[in-house]
Amino acid sequence: MKDNVKEEKLESDIKPSSSGSVSFPNERKYAHIKNKIVRNQQYNKAKKEKQKERKKLKTERERSGEPKKIPHTIESLREKDETSVGELEADDNELVRHDLDNDEFSNYYKQSYEPKVLITYSDNPMKKTRIFGRELTRIIPNSVSLYRNRSGIKKIVRSAIAKDYTDVLVVNEHRKEPDGLLVIHLPDGPTAHFRLSNVKITTELRKKHKDITAHRPEVILNQFTTRLGLTVGRMLGALFHYSPEFEGQRAVAFHNQRDYIFFRHYRYGFDQDGKKARLKELGPRFTLKLKSLQKGTFDSKYGEYEWIIQGKRHSMETSRRKFFL
Repeated sequence: MKDNVKEEKLESDIKPSSSGSVSFPNERKYAHIKNKIVRNQQYNKAKKEKQKERKKLKTERERSGEPKKIPHTIESLREKDETSVGELEADDNELVRHDLDNDEFSNYYKQSYEPKVLITYSDNPMKKTRIFGRELTRIIPNSVSLYRNRSGIKKIVRSAIAKDYTDVLVVNEHRKEPDGLLVIHLPDGPTAHFRLSNVKITTELRKKHKDITAHRPEVILNQFTTRLGLTVGRMLGALFHYSPEFEGQRAVAFHNQRDYIFFRHYRYGFDQDGKKARLKELGPRFTLKLKSLQKGTFDSKYGEYEWIIQGKRHSMETSRRKFFL
């Protein structure tokens, strides 16, 4: 009698949807077990069996030499860019090499000069902005941080050129947080404007920062593959000295992923065998997002832009799988 009642109840719960298909009641596998402890035990047991099965299949794949399956992510499904250096033909690659040998940073990569960087911010910056600028001077060799002293950016550029600076970094802030970075290469540009986010100064990452020595760090530029990406990567790399001092065991990394540039600062060390390396993050860390690339030095009114974001989405953007760096 009770079974008949249950069947009638289930039949009453089954209702046709608007499309005409029948939707069944959603019941969990172990919902019929009233004891909570027993129900959890059965669930955990089934979960462990699934994990063992996955591990067994993984071991079998490794033994058979089957290649790993690449997960479908936005990065792996990235649309091919026609300006990607790896996708160009031989003649086009020769043209790229010619452009790189004659661009604004060619003298730096030919070791014709030593970088000299000016870092500046507003006259009354917030504490975190001031600390962030000071930490940049500890990372970038031959750099100095100064207050703007009520000067416009064009005036700062003229003064910096007169004092033989090679680059100017202007840190902007909003609501007590650094939120923008302007990189101006001297004397003829270009000028890159980045959105600055996720800024973590050294004290927010670790208590001690005595491991940051005065040695020149190694610079790692990762996944800058397009023509625009090469320009941005070379611009960031030109802030540091061309010849690193390896005895300091310091490295800075600019890693591009989906047009977000992640900055990390590490100290590395090797084990006794010299085969494995251990990384220790020194800080600070931050993320850059390119907003515009302008020819020449800073000129917001009459400047000629090579690339610029318009609004929240780029005007040329047609897909979320399209990236420009």
